[in-house]
Amino acid sequence: MTASQQPLPPMDDSPKRSLMERLSSLLLREPEDRDQLVELLHGALEKELLDADALTMIEGVLQVSEMQVRDVMLPRSQMDMIDVEDEPEQFIPGVIETAHSRFPVFENSRDNVIGILLAKDLLRYYANAAEFDVRDMLRPAVFVPESKRLNVLLREFKANRNHIAIVVDEYGGVAGLITIEDVIEQIIGDIEDEFDFDETEDNILPDKGGRYRVKAITEIESFNEHFASNFPNVDFDTVGGLVVSHFGHVPKRNESITFDGFRFVVLRADSRKVHSVMVERVVPPTVGDDAPGNPHKADSGNSAHTPA
Repeated sequence: MTASQQPLPPMDDSPKRSLMERLSSLLLREPEDRDQLVELLHGALEKELLDADALTMIEGVLQVSEMQVRDVMLPRSQMDMIDVEDEPEQFIPGVIETAHSRFPVFENSRDNVIGILLAKDLLRYYANAAEFDVRDMLRPAVFVPESKRLNVLLREFKANRNHIAIVVDEYGGVAGLITIEDVIEQIIGDIEDEFDFDETEDNILPDKGGRYRVKAITEIESFNEHFASNFPNVDFDTVGGLVVSHFGHVPKRNESITFDGFRFVVLRADSRKVHSVMVERVVPPTVGDDAPGNPHKADSGNSAHTPA
């Protein structure tokens, strides 16, 4: 067979990659799973291609896609609800105290939520109390199952312009409540509003009734100095770490625990950490080994519970 009769090599329309391109492809493979993707993102942070806030939000987005409503909802026992049969004079003080913008309204049973009352609609009561009817003020309630994915719920919140949903269990009973803020906080972290601490203020602020609002980031040393307590700071540096360690889990809003002469009520928390607590001394300070907070003092009243 002459040279002119040699078969031609098969046609390859794709351009040949250079040695450098092939090496780059080998060394910089695309992530095959979520763990590899997170590892790659952390590498980008180390190379200053991402900042810490951006990385936190990306990780939050990935986390939301795997979480369900039951993971972040406010449990039924902690919901502030209004009985439609109550007169405004009965429930308005509670509305003012809790400072929520929306309240589920039920009839006969807490499992029978008939609508959502917006706090701003109560202005009509003060404008014309004689003709005010709670039923006329109610907005439709949205119900979602405990198993709904958070990313799906967020899309629905955006599409329907809704900010709150009632969570129901498999039997149709009310299991809890979730807001759009609860979902967004899983992505960008805690969202502070006008009822939260001002970052320019101290970490420990007095409240009514001899109680104190304390940021979870408050160092235990500062807490001890303010309250004349003696909590150890060997295993934990902050009040948040101390409180979580006694709960044994990351508590939700309104969960409380009492130990070493102090009662701690969680004011704000997300699925990852506590942000602020209300502190109340339940045992008067004494001198000596029996002082509240002494790690060697046995406290038979050590307990965790959720207020009814």
